[in-house]
Amino acid sequence: MAAKSAPAGAGLGAAKAPGAAPGSGAALDAAASHADAVEVLKGYDGPHVRIMEVCGTHTHEIFRQGVRRLLPPAVELISGPGCPVCVTPVGYIDEAVRLALECGCTICTFGDLVRVPGSRLSLADARARGARVRVVYSPQDGEAYAEAHPEEDVVFLSVGFETTTPSTCIAVRTAAERGVRNFSVLTANKTMPGAYEAMRDSCDLFLYPGHVCAIAGTKVCEDLVAEGVSGVVAGFTARELVCALAVGVTKFREGAPFFVNCYPRVVRPEGSPAARRLVASMMEPCDARWRGIGVIPGSGMRLNEAYRGFDALERHGLAHEEGVEPRGCRCGEVLQGRCTPEGCALFGRACTPEHPVGACMVSSEGACSAFYLYGAATKEEK
Repeated sequence: MAAKSAPAGAGLGAAKAPGAAPGSGAALDAAASHADAVEVLKGYDGPHVRIMEVCGTHTHEIFRQGVRRLLPPAVELISGPGCPVCVTPVGYIDEAVRLALECGCTICTFGDLVRVPGSRLSLADARARGARVRVVYSPQDGEAYAEAHPEEDVVFLSVGFETTTPSTCIAVRTAAERGVRNFSVLTANKTMPGAYEAMRDSCDLFLYPGHVCAIAGTKVCEDLVAEGVSGVVAGFTARELVCALAVGVTKFREGAPFFVNCYPRVVRPEGSPAARRLVASMMEPCDARWRGIGVIPGSGMRLNEAYRGFDALERHGLAHEEGVEPRGCRCGEVLQGRCTPEGCALFGRACTPEHPVGACMVSSEGACSAFYLYGAATKEEK
């Protein structure tokens, strides 16, 4: 994934803006002139560059804010494994369905997971068969519900990356402190470094996830430069996305691997030490299965021995499920950047937001959902 050599083109200015954080000079140069960044993107005539979005929110915001319309043919955006619901394997849904139907548990979950198909049933199907499935907005909501309903065995479905895992830890710690023994979590929490390694040969540079880096810091991204891996951390506004992409293509033309933090107002090199300490005190790394990628060693997080009593599978004596992918669904390939959603024969036909076949069409951060909502309009405007 080392940047390809090419003659240097128009840059974003050499002067470092006042107040620049370490490693963010180029980003702030771009931010100093949004119009310049737009022109850099539109006028890019360097070698073809594949930029992988490792954040589902980036995928949607790039579409929604019209950033794709600025890109010349030589700049290709591809989706990566940055949507937590999308990378959660089918077997996890099967486990949740078993907890609901066979064990009689009340499932508390974020709304996106309800309609993700399992091998046979989704949680929506389970609810139609009488299971108790409640949509909540945080792990704390699940813990509070369990505390208020001691007669129910409540399981919170904990999915997500470094950004959301601390919230699950807080909910479990609260339940332990208050003696709420009818609360447990089904964990599918993941960390991003292993995914960067798995996807490094699928693109020329990463558009790193701003929210993840706000917790994890930038050390992993910086260290990857020595291995020839390039990338920029991006925020979520149109200005931040355009400037990050402009910095990325400008640095790519220079030919050497690089890392630039283009989101310095939120992301610091050290990230959030307090959040990481909390997670380290309650969870431990484990191997984890990612939809489409397979098992990435050490990329999962599970409750450690001190809190293992709050693990839903252990509490109910259930084994992990392997799961069966929906026939014809290419979500796994989309998550690896090997095809676009439009390259799937089911997209927009058998698979729509109203009747999803794969997780990438269900999730509000899914690539298929983004292409379905915004893709046609982007093509027409081009």
